[in-house]
Amino acid sequence: MSYIEIRVVETRGSTPRESGTRMWVGASETRGTIGGGNLEYTALKIAREMLLSGEIERRRRFVLGDALGQCCGGNTTLAFARVDSIPARDETQFDVVLFGAGHVGKEVVRILERLPCRLTWVDSRPDQFPPETTARVVIEDEPIFAVDDAPPGAFYLVMTHSHALDYEIVERALQRKDARFVGMIGSETKAAKLRSRLKARAIDASRLVSPIGLFKAGKHPAEVAVSTVAQLLAEREQLHHGLNGITSAAR
Repeated sequence: MSYIEIRVVETRGSTPRESGTRMWVGASETRGTIGGGNLEYTALKIAREMLLSGEIERRRRFVLGDALGQCCGGNTTLAFARVDSIPARDETQFDVVLFGAGHVGKEVVRILERLPCRLTWVDSRPDQFPPETTARVVIEDEPIFAVDDAPPGAFYLVMTHSHALDYEIVERALQRKDARFVGMIGSETKAAKLRSRLKARAIDASRLVSPIGLFKAGKHPAEVAVSTVAQLLAEREQLHHGLNGITSAAR
């Protein structure tokens, strides 16, 4: 079965998606998005025309202005190419390992399930998981072992029902040099106690983000979840552009 791969090859000014973004169009399915709106609608029309005509490749620049019915103001160049298959792994996705299926954890999952990430959700309590989720659920009596099974470059979110368990998971995650982000929910006091413990064990705590969250949220689980996911996305954006450092939690 043939598909048309649509790839953003160049952007200038304000555009819906960044260079490298891809989507695929088949006769009966599409995967991915280049930002929606009339840009994507027009791109889909071109791709389907190519599928019918047998055309192999095409390249076109779009000005995101009134003529296209979009007000971004920038411009983007798309490359269209016929391919025989869709990659099994979406390169735009990132790996998140979430420890804890409590109130905040459930709210975090509700957001992450709608984002391009591969989510692993870990807890020792099977009754805490909802009946349906797109996350990979791991029910583990010793959740710290899930750290060892995580893929390279994962983002770790630690928010279990136990401070002691949080500490163990964070300590293990920080010992993985390939961890992209290690964040723990909790107060300044909780974070200070863990940093003191890590220092006593000669473990570098500089990569730990705690309290977690891009901004100071209220205590409602959904507010904390929005702040937490916003921080993950900000960190992912930094990594995408080759910047160093961990986004500091709001104080």
